[in-house]
Amino acid sequence: MIFIPLPFVVALLLVILLVQMIRRNEADLRENMFFMLLMAAYALQSVLIGIRWGYEVRAIMPFQAVLATLIAPLAWIAFSGLARERSRHRLASLWPHLLPACLVALLLIFWREPVGPVIMLVFLCYGVTLLWLARVGPDGLAESRLDGVLRSYRALLVTTLAILASPVTDIIISLDLEWTGGAHSGAVIAAGNVLALLLLGGAAAVASETAPLDDDEDDGPQATPRATSEDSAVAAAVDALMQSKELYRDVDLNLGRIARRLGLSARQVSSAVNRIHGSSVSQYVNNQRIGEACRLLAASDEPITRIMFDAGFLSKSNFNREFLRVTGLSPKAWRLEHRPSKRNLAAMPLPGETK
Repeated sequence: MIFIPLPFVVALLLVILLVQMIRRNEADLRENMFFMLLMAAYALQSVLIGIRWGYEVRAIMPFQAVLATLIAPLAWIAFSGLARERSRHRLASLWPHLLPACLVALLLIFWREPVGPVIMLVFLCYGVTLLWLARVGPDGLAESRLDGVLRSYRALLVTTLAILASPVTDIIISLDLEWTGGAHSGAVIAAGNVLALLLLGGAAAVASETAPLDDDEDDGPQATPRATSEDSAVAAAVDALMQSKELYRDVDLNLGRIARRLGLSARQVSSAVNRIHGSSVSQYVNNQRIGEACRLLAASDEPITRIMFDAGFLSKSNFNREFLRVTGLSPKAWRLEHRPSKRNLAAMPLPGETK
């Protein structure tokens, strides 16, 4: 019977995810390039792990070491791209992130002893920077589409934990070498890497996709400082923009785009919405979308799915969840209970409407 190492199976799964990412993002491959490169790196690393531990090919280890020092920087580049304008993510500014891999390659040639600690330090540093990126919460990912920002944020957290876990795994292996002579090191390395690559691959796929959030958790804003007059002015400007331009209808809307339309920073907009409206930006925009959906449900006989798209939603499950959150009813039930006469339609108060 042919022996196929488990990492090869993991690599196949990661390649399938990569193909799905490419197909899903055919129109904007450039914008998701770093997530795709990250997924490809995960798949290649899984193949190298399979060759090393499945067939005891030690000659592959230098390639593993160099690739490992590329994965952590790629993760940082990919996720930090969701927190800033994509135009700033130019290749010319990214060359410093190649330095760890170059350093490890040189050490492998001239002085191999520090390679392990250097790789641990690289993962630790990038893990901490990813943790710092995550400190702001979902609204910190200003370039992530609003109906998928929570999934992107959770993917960021998973990636951060996986990268920070790598130095911990190395410490466990070092202790095993000292206490048992490395009796369990192979199993720890193989199992740890396979699990980490699966988690990282799933996180990269989730963060790159444009599909909206389907879970039922409420990740609303935490307690915030008291609102200022500046917050009121910014929130009023956001309200005016939403009402005059109907910006909420844009399915690709994100916090960064709103901020640029107002000539403000994403943090200013996020803070103002949190303090004035008591909700995250994604919830605020979804409130506007549900208000529009209610108008369309009451004013027309269009199918609910068509109304969902017209209001700015892409996922039926997300639409139903948000509709229930705002109105307490399903779209169908709301339509049955709130079909007014044409004469009274204009005066009817609707969810999400700015007073």
